[in-house]
Amino acid sequence: MGFYEQRILPKLINSACAAPPILQQRQKVVPQAHGRILEIGMGSGLNLPFYDPEKVEMVFGLEPSEGMRKLAAPAAEAAPFEVRFLDLPSEEIPLEDNSIDSIVLTYTLCTIPDGPRALEQMRRVLKPGGILLFSEHGKAPDASVEKWQNRVNPIWKRIGGGCHINRPIGTMIESAGFKMDDLFTLYLPDTPRIFGFNYWGQASI
Repeated sequence: MGFYEQRILPKLINSACAAPPILQQRQKVVPQAHGRILEIGMGSGLNLPFYDPEKVEMVFGLEPSEGMRKLAAPAAEAAPFEVRFLDLPSEEIPLEDNSIDSIVLTYTLCTIPDGPRALEQMRRVLKPGGILLFSEHGKAPDASVEKWQNRVNPIWKRIGGGCHINRPIGTMIESAGFKMDDLFTLYLPDTPRIFGFNYWGQASI
């Protein structure tokens, strides 16, 4: 990776993902995680303050970006539970089958190159009775907004670290074999509509 990907892009992504509307969405899903937790795309550790320490055994933070892991290190060290980084992509989760109680997926599925493969891996490592907690932006339900998402997406992918703004998040999760327990959607306030249609909820296997 070049200078932009290692030094500039992580800070830009961190700034965008720490916007108040997005932090409010994180706070809706992250505290529900329990037991052995796998966070997909830990980024700079923005979710760590939202975990309930009384519910957490440990957190595996899957994050392939060295720049992001460096940003997350202080928050991981300060967490009142063990945080262990995994530096492989989401398509190659280095954990045993049926070994995770909760998976946390926040503003990451948009960026994973092979989203279906990554979701298959998440399903593999999740225990029976475990939960997938998610909050993601993606394809809007309004044709006029979706049209602009499709127009902007090729350019945005290049400058946004591979981020897709038009993925059908709910459909992707269900197509990977998850059962959708709860699914909520809205346009985030104070956010451009092409970037701001949000899906959040819980799925299981």
